[in-house]
This record gives sequence, structure tokens and C-alpha cells, in this order.
Amino acid sequence: MFHKKVKVFKIVLATFIIICIIGTVILGFLGNYLYNYALNSNAKKTIFSSSEKKLETSGEIKEPDQAWLLKKAKDITLNSKDGLLLHAYEINNKSDIYVIAVHGYRSEGLGMASYAKHFNNIGYNVLVPDLRGHGKSEGNNVGMGWPDRLDLLEWINVILKEKKNAKVILMGVSMGAATVMMASGEKLPSQVKCIIEDCGYTSVWDEFKLQLKNEFHLPAFPVLNAASVVTRLRAGYDFTEADAAKQVRKSKTPILFIHGDSDTFVPYSMLEPLYNAAKCAKMKVVIKGAEHAKSSVIDPNTYWNAVEHWVVKYTNQ
Repeated sequence: MFHKKVKVFKIVLATFIIICIIGTVILGFLGNYLYNYALNSNAKKTIFSSSEKKLETSGEIKEPDQAWLLKKAKDITLNSKDGLLLHAYEINNKSDIYVIAVHGYRSEGLGMASYAKHFNNIGYNVLVPDLRGHGKSEGNNVGMGWPDRLDLLEWINVILKEKKNAKVILMGVSMGAATVMMASGEKLPSQVKCIIEDCGYTSVWDEFKLQLKNEFHLPAFPVLNAASVVTRLRAGYDFTEADAAKQVRKSKTPILFIHGDSDTFVPYSMLEPLYNAAKCAKMKVVIKGAEHAKSSVIDPNTYWNAVEHWVVKYTNQ
């Protein structure tokens, strides 16, 4: 009888181990698939793509402005802390004010050309980086703003080496907005005077949870958990730590929050948690009828009046 029970136990244990192995393999496959789909810089499909077209995530895309930026700006580079050669476009107008304009997911610095042109026309200096894995910058992974926040600190240092008394403005759209918000929670130099975020997400986990539901009709658990583990192994960060809301809570730098109330990709509902999390000086602007990253297109007067007022307010102090 005892030997029979031992035999049954061994069969149950073996079955359980096999099920665990199969489950781990399946989750590993799904985690790698989602990673490649969303965060592999070389992948053709992306989590923000529909069957009709790829989503533009850096606002107003104008080819003439991109040609203007290529002609106007000079190329500069730096080496990241983890050994990547990063690229940026720099426009120097011999002003004390420098705007670092950060692009969105699967875009590149050229996608911020219209913003760069606007700041240039005011007379500001502009630096437009290609985030790691985008444009002319090296990297095989999309950072979603998290490793990019540290790269942003390095770009700030590049400016301060050129001009110690510079007044630096951080501005980003979509993933670029998440990047500047994530940077806000770091120890920023006193020369960083204010931040402007346009339609950034609360966290990578929240955004991917939404897209997983919209694109695949799947729940976050356990697929997103598996993808987060894979991302930790392959890209050096996980979805739970890449949290813009937690970072703005630590910010001492004033933040202007902008969001379109018709945004469904990074939903308008994310604006309030971000704004409420911030304990620094802050202001929010809601653009009526604007979809994702289209606020500057739908209502340019409200958009740019708010941006310029914010910059002047904190660079005159």
C-alpha cells in the first residue's frame, strides 16, 4: 500500500513538473514575442501599430520642417553610460535658453522638427536627440523612457559644458513625454528650469496593459509579467520600475502637463493621475478634440501660448 502511494505521488509530481515546464516554455515564448513586437528596435511591427498605418507619436510631421532641421542643425554625439553612441541635432542661436525636444515611440529626432522650428523662431537654442534604438543612435532596444532618462542627463551635461549658465527646458511628446517625466525624478542640475510633457503615459506597465488588451485582447497576467522578465534580461529594465507617475512625485522641477481629451492610445484618463502625483509647481492644459500627439495641430494657439508662457515664467526667475 505504501509503495502504491509513493508511485502515485511520483506520477503526480512528474505531471506537475511537466505542466510547469510546458507553462514556462509557453510564457517564455509569449514574453519574447511581446518583447520583439514592442521593444525590439529592428522589428517591423509595433505595439502602437494598427493594420492600416503606423501611429505617429511625435505630433505634427512635416517633411519641409524635417528638411529644414537637417539643413539648420549640426550633428553631435555622446557615449552613453552603457557604451552606446547616441546622436542629436543641435541648433545654436547664442541664447541662454536651451530646449531639449524629445521624440516619441518608433519616431526619431526628425519627428520633432516642427517643434524645433517653433523654438528656433523664438530664438532659443534647440537640441533634438535620437533616443537609443531610434534614428542615428545605437541600440537594439526601445527604452520607453526609462534608460533614456539617464541619457537625457548626459545631454544636459553636454549643454552645460558648452554654457555653464544655460537655462535648460525639457520637452517631450508621447514616449518623449514619459522620458522627461522619468528624468524629473532624478537629481537634475539647477540649470534645468522647467519641463513640458505632452501626452505621456503613467507607466510602461499601464501603457502595455492597455495595448495588450486592445491589440491582442489578452489580460496583463501572466503575459505582461513574462514580457517584463524577458525585458529585464534583454534590455536591463522591467515594466514596473519604468513609472513616470512615481518619478514626477519626486520632481522639484516645475512641470506643464498637456493632453488631448480625444487621445485613446495614451488615454486622456492618464493625465489626472500624473498631474495629481506631482508635488512640484505644475499646470495642466487640456486640448479639446485632440487625438494622440496632435494637440499642437488641433489647437496651436492654446498649445503654444501655454508652452511659451511656461518657459518665460521659469526662465525669468
